[in-house]
Amino acid sequence: MNDFWTVLSSISWWMWILIVLAIVAIRDVFFQKKHTISHNFPIIGHFRYMLEKIGPELRQYLVANNREELPFNRIERGWIYASSKKENNYEGFGTDRDIYAPQHLFINNAMLSFKIKEDHPNYLNNSFLPCAKVMGAYNKRRKPYRPASVINISAMSFGSLSAKAVESMNKGAQLAGAYHNTGEGGLSPYHSNGADVVFHFGTGYFGVRDEYGRFSLDKMVKLVEEKPFIKAIEIKLSQGAKPGKGGVLPAAKITKEISEIRHVPMGKDVLSPPTHSAFEDIEGLMQLIEDIAEATGLPVGIKAAIGKLDQWERLADLMVSTGKGPDFITVDGGEGGTGAAPPSFADHVSLPWTYGFSDLYKLFQKKELTERIVFVASGKLGLPGKAAMAFAMGADCINVAREAMMSIGCIQAQLCHTNHCPSGVATQSKWLQNGINIPLKSERLAQYFKTFRKELLEITHAAGYEHPCQFTMKDVDLNVDDSYLSKELDRTFQYEKTPVPFESMQHLKDCMHLGGRI
Repeated sequence: MNDFWTVLSSISWWMWILIVLAIVAIRDVFFQKKHTISHNFPIIGHFRYMLEKIGPELRQYLVANNREELPFNRIERGWIYASSKKENNYEGFGTDRDIYAPQHLFINNAMLSFKIKEDHPNYLNNSFLPCAKVMGAYNKRRKPYRPASVINISAMSFGSLSAKAVESMNKGAQLAGAYHNTGEGGLSPYHSNGADVVFHFGTGYFGVRDEYGRFSLDKMVKLVEEKPFIKAIEIKLSQGAKPGKGGVLPAAKITKEISEIRHVPMGKDVLSPPTHSAFEDIEGLMQLIEDIAEATGLPVGIKAAIGKLDQWERLADLMVSTGKGPDFITVDGGEGGTGAAPPSFADHVSLPWTYGFSDLYKLFQKKELTERIVFVASGKLGLPGKAAMAFAMGADCINVAREAMMSIGCIQAQLCHTNHCPSGVATQSKWLQNGINIPLKSERLAQYFKTFRKELLEITHAAGYEHPCQFTMKDVDLNVDDSYLSKELDRTFQYEKTPVPFESMQHLKDCMHLGGRI
């Protein structure tokens, strides 16, 4: 026994430090499951959380304030983190935002708020908020689809995101009653864990391509028959990060699993061309939409970033003359997103969401087409105040990408394109992915969605409405410039949105019980 204490006393202080650090490292990697960063970077990961706690103070004196960071500032990220963890997401002592700055928005509240009574669907479920419109209703698709949630997961591929991130999102979407857009990388097993799915494809036709890389309608039909949880199909014309630019998936990144999912060969770079080979013009696009809808019975939509409007006007004219066309249109903001892109594209090509959406909506409204289309908005709109503005402008649903990533642990390291994402969300590194606790992260995404819908409803009720589809352009003011500080949206963008048919939340609840198709 004396020898034991002699050995202990002979160990120097720095050896004790090494022993303690080794114990902490073992605990981080093998025993704790809550923190991805601590798992992936044992010991030093703790400094990140310590710095995060005193981050506001450090930025206030040394770097930047809470509102300066981009693409999402600290207040926005903090709200998402707190909401996903069911923590206090309030702020005290008033806003620290410059409410007189250009582009700041104000939602006009009613003198008397909308009152929730005991028999109202939101009395017991304060996050019940389905879409007021039905995809495919006008075109009488065999399998029309009403999204059960107005906030859903935007197009992010397996390959761009890690397997564990995709699985966490899909399980979280299922818990929240939301749909999960696959992105253009094909339908993976990680998209197949219970949530409704919108199958998305682009110019590479991954998952539905033949041996020559062309679109295969037979493969699309087979996929839909085998996967009944696919509720709609989206054709990507362009995306906010890089409209009109193709992509390359290097051979070194193509695993056997990715090869099988995307229907691409091993050992070869895979190109996503800048344009589609399945059609040449707007008439061809219309034909492809109708062919897919007829063969599958599902609603078919298109996704695009907005710039020139001449081809959109041609599409609108064809929709008027034929009575056919896309069932939904997803408008992506030109600010960029999870997709990697050259700065010249992300900074300058295509319009930001508010400008692009308003231009497109006015065009379709002029042709009396807005009631036929479900408009899906995508572009940094995953915060309730911004979502209220989007609904006032004519959006029917919100798709979120980066906000969903943050709810499962993304720290805005902006390393998505490097394969070195420290949180394991946007990387194929098995080591970095291992820090993602799928049950925990899926619950956090679901909680973020539920909190989002709850607060959007509270804003809606404060404005005197029951459902955000009832917002009008006059309900939101936007700071324009120094000479005329704010204008209502209808005066800013020169249109008033088309009223959305809406009876009541009880009617929507009854519709959901009947399959959501009414």
